[in-house]
Amino acid sequence: MASTSLGVDENFDKPHEAAGKGQPIRVILADTQAIFRAGLRKIFALEDDIRVVGQAETLAQTMSAAKKFSADILMFEASLVPNPVEVVCDLLKQGANCKLVVVIQEPNEELTLELFRRGAHGIVSRDVEPELLVQCLRKVAQGEPWLDTQAVNWVLEAYRTQATRPISARTKVQLTPKESLIVSCVTQGMKNKEIALRVGTTEQVVKNYLRKVYDKLGVADRLELALYCLHNRVLENAAKPAVTATPAPGNGATAEVRAALLPSGPEKLA
Repeated sequence: MASTSLGVDENFDKPHEAAGKGQPIRVILADTQAIFRAGLRKIFALEDDIRVVGQAETLAQTMSAAKKFSADILMFEASLVPNPVEVVCDLLKQGANCKLVVVIQEPNEELTLELFRRGAHGIVSRDVEPELLVQCLRKVAQGEPWLDTQAVNWVLEAYRTQATRPISARTKVQLTPKESLIVSCVTQGMKNKEIALRVGTTEQVVKNYLRKVYDKLGVADRLELALYCLHNRVLENAAKPAVTATPAPGNGATAEVRAALLPSGPEKLA
């Protein structure tokens, strides 16, 4: 693309009209379409408490922007990468204090649940109304997760489905110490590569362990695993990897559900 994709808002250093209300919410826009970024800038320019401080149109530029600019929120287009779920943790690590709002093309239950579980603070559709988007940024900046009503229902249904399955035969299953450690890493949103480094093994070995755990507990994927462990208190006495905890407050769903779906938080960079 010919457009300049990475830069600082030229108006950011000007006096803030709402200075008496505190610092503005600093936002980085990561989107492949320059016209969409321009539209967002116009929307946010009307708000006294929101300022765009950086832009990006590729993953590499997004990572660079998250490190370079001091921002409160990173708005990340899901279709900017082939598998947005896999980059959530990396994005959160680049900006230690930056919260992630993912923009998806259209409502998608599987993608929404996985993004939320990995640590996205907010998820919005590309056709979200400007007023709701502004409200989303304000809520996320205050530390509250943001999901629309449909997404909240998906999260609750995922929890109910897991919680109401017959468990009499499965609750007696015991995990080995290594399996427990790996599962603990999974429930905190760590990727297989990160788990392998933490445990001191390879990604393939981690995958093999997870397949065995899925079979043992009768679950199909990571989300079901996290929900199952929460409902049955599988990890109550298990060794847990040391990570920095940043629990998210509730927003329409139970704290237990959010504890299962959200990782403890990105590790602090050395």
